[in-house]
Amino acid sequence: MNVTIESARTATDREACARMMSSSEPWITLGRDHDRCLAIVSDPTRELYVARAGSDVSGFILLNMHGPFPGYIQTVCVGETARGLGIGSQLVAYAEARISRVSPNVFLCVSSFNAGAKRLYERLGYEFVGTLANYLIEGQDELLYRKSLGPWSTFTPAP
Repeated sequence: MNVTIESARTATDREACARMMSSSEPWITLGRDHDRCLAIVSDPTRELYVARAGSDVSGFILLNMHGPFPGYIQTVCVGETARGLGIGSQLVAYAEARISRVSPNVFLCVSSFNAGAKRLYERLGYEFVGTLANYLIEGQDELLYRKSLGPWSTFTPAP
């Protein structure tokens, strides 16, 4: 499916993202209700990009470009009716291009119970780094993945 990916522009965009996120896995299992999801996608320290099929938001990606792991994909979400159409892969590719201008590494975590996401990221070339046991909720782990262009010592940021 051909989509346009761009920065979220409005409160309506953020609301659509929060509604999509709070009504799907893994966020249901992680206990993220609508208000918590809206706070997450509204965080001004994060970069929120939406995928549009026409004028509708069909998915989004949230990036953290600060801290010890600049280039962290915090959230990828595709609406239920748009799943299986390649939108998640397009969002990840967009994020990788954005991140590669400032960092040689892309990081993300996948909940241990989210087998579909694990398959997607491994297919896209992400390598498992380690397990964060009981990180978000009791009894479930977060699995840290990384995709790298090489070490920081040889990386030159884009101008």
